Amino acid sequence: MSASVHTGATAVASDAASNTKALRDLYFLRFGFALIWAILLIVTAKSINPGAIALLVIYPLFDVVAAIIDFRSSGSSRPKAPLYINIALSLAAAIALAAVVGSGTPNVLRVWGGWAIATGVVQLIVAILRWRIGGQLAQILSGGLSVLAGVGFLMVASGPNAALTTVGGYAILGGIFFLVSAIQLHLTIRKAVK
Repeated sequence: MSASVHTGATAVASDAASNTKALRDLYFLRFGFALIWAILLIVTAKSINPGAIALLVIYPLFDVVAAIIDFRSSGSSRPKAPLYINIALSLAAAIALAAVVGSGTPNVLRVWGGWAIATGVVQLIVAILRWRIGGQLAQILSGGLSVLAGVGFLMVASGPNAALTTVGGYAILGGIFFLVSAIQLHLTIRKAVK
């Protein structure tokens, strides 16, 4: 009997390690994407042009794909409802951005700001639910800062200096938080192996 209990515990530990590795890899991917995307946006988005439009719509669509990957790979650590909500919010943001790009930078920033606020709250919830697996403090900070940045985008949209390049800085900071979480998860995995 003790052998079967030990085998079951080993299987659960192995599944948890696999889920943590998948999340770490996803966080590294999100860092790389955010960095490249932000650089491209900062270079191309001096005004609304076809390249900027494509980048603005691609970012929330990438978030949809990342949430689906997260959902499929995170097993028991997967917070189902918040990931579904994140998928819906990001898909709605992509559609809304595609709809408003022709109406000017302020409206793009308003949509982006609303999306940043809503997904920041979801990111906070997901990180709190995942606290036990480690590497989530940076995600909690990122979610909180996303909410604040969203409010900032809404304020900038109402002013005379509305610029798309501010979104690039937001993405770089978010990417850095993903990198920190990925490194923390990597260290957690290394400790568990020893």
